[in-house]
Amino acid sequence: MSTPRYTDHIQSLSSESPFIGPERHERATGTPFTARLGANENIFGPSPKAIEAMAQAAQDVWMYADPEAYELRSALAAFHNVARENILVGEGIDGLLGDLIRLLISAGDAVVTSAGAYPTFNYHVTGYGGTIHTVPYVEDHEDLPSLIAKAREVDAKLIYIANPDNPMGTHHAGSTITQHLADIPDDCLLILDEAYIELAPAGTEAQYDIEHPKVIRMRTFSKGYGLAGARAGYAMGARDLIKNFDKIRLHFGGNRASHAAALAALHDQDWLAQTRAQIEAAKQTIAQIAQDNSLTALPSATNFVAIDTHKDGTFAKALVGALADQGIFVRMPFVAPQNRCIRISCGRPQDLEAFAKALPIALQNI
Repeated sequence: MSTPRYTDHIQSLSSESPFIGPERHERATGTPFTARLGANENIFGPSPKAIEAMAQAAQDVWMYADPEAYELRSALAAFHNVARENILVGEGIDGLLGDLIRLLISAGDAVVTSAGAYPTFNYHVTGYGGTIHTVPYVEDHEDLPSLIAKAREVDAKLIYIANPDNPMGTHHAGSTITQHLADIPDDCLLILDEAYIELAPAGTEAQYDIEHPKVIRMRTFSKGYGLAGARAGYAMGARDLIKNFDKIRLHFGGNRASHAAALAALHDQDWLAQTRAQIEAAKQTIAQIAQDNSLTALPSATNFVAIDTHKDGTFAKALVGALADQGIFVRMPFVAPQNRCIRISCGRPQDLEAFAKALPIALQNI
């Protein structure tokens, strides 16, 4: 029987996704979830203006998207007061991470991340044969000084940090990030994943020269702007770095409707402010639900809340399963000691009401 000649590296990899979608569970059980609270999606949804723009763009979907994403990049450049040449538009942060790894990482190259941090970064690194080195969280926060020290030790090409963090929802002040930039080793690049920055407290955004040679920051329209299914994100960095992406990115990988929706969402900051208020209210509700069940909600700078079960990963995994049995989809961190927690997306009142009813039953059933 003839088969393709896969590389030895590809044959050594697992074909499992970093995340298992709730749809798989629904197909297996034949029952939809009552509340979808596990994927860090913005359940409050996008601006109506973004939906309208997407619908209008669909009429021209027979055309490829502009491979330069000129209009969206121009708007983003104006919004952030940088040059258009400092902006790269991609298929969400996940797509941008894949492009960056392809750009910089070959077999055996070292990268540094936190143990248990966003697994899609690791997925891309592993796919290109890079070597992952990790440091532990410190009090449920990623620790940039430790990451930099490890990078120096292993001669890493890349350091990854999310601020605010996924999966814990914690954050650092932007000034904390900025003060350590000078410590990054030469020929090493810091990836600053700011997927949740629009939802974070004032002062979380790091301030530095966009032409800084050792930093690339990545943002998305999936979280605060509610366009996760549209897959639209962008990176900001030094012009030379951004230009080099043109050597390897999918020039026609963008989606006309996604770009139109992202542009409209960017211009509707009032909707974003309304969403932030709903998320803050939901976080208070989740904290109260946790307290009512002798659990503890950790402070969150995102659109989800990590709830400390005060036990271990085995217990938390059982609780995730017991909640699924009650029709509530949630997730949990993967690595100890953070895997003592479960993670709940901020939802609408009816979603959190369903969670509140299911949680005590799930705890009893473990």
